[in-house]
Amino acid sequence: MKGIIFTEFLEMVEKKFSPDMADKIIEASKNLSTDGAYTAVGTYHHSELIELVSHLSEEVDVDVPMLVEAFGKFLFERFVVLYPNFFTEDQTTFGFLDLIENHVHVEVKKLYPDAELPTFDTTLFNENHLEMIYQSKRPFAPVAYGLMQGCIDHYKENITIEREDLSGGENKHVKFTLTKHA
Repeated sequence: MKGIIFTEFLEMVEKKFSPDMADKIIEASKNLSTDGAYTAVGTYHHSELIELVSHLSEEVDVDVPMLVEAFGKFLFERFVVLYPNFFTEDQTTFGFLDLIENHVHVEVKKLYPDAELPTFDTTLFNENHLEMIYQSKRPFAPVAYGLMQGCIDHYKENITIEREDLSGGENKHVKFTLTKHA
């Protein structure tokens, strides 16, 4: 997993909780390959992020899925700042989400050729219904959900998301159904 995910997670912890909290969860994590010193371009095992999130959950008494979703929303906001060329004013939530697999991920692979990205099979049924099938080796569908929520907030649309875990609760293969409301 690319280091930018780790650096942004720790940035979120520092901003939403405190720099001391970030230090605390790093110190509590015994299986970090770098002792918590991540670089955006490095590659690290996803289990390290799970360990960090688990310790944050214990410290702040918030369920892991809620924290991971909040991280997804935070990450979307950061992507808007870091990669503004992906986000245009005339775009919509559905329009952007439909570009992820064949445009955004292509550009990400140019920046990070060794990145192991999830896949998104997107079907736009009509202007009010979009389906996204998330598949990954890693159990991070809640991050994808948070990213979608961040996208909805960014484009200021009234959209609800339903999820169906197709991987038996592993969060590796999930169908997201998005419905736009007037």
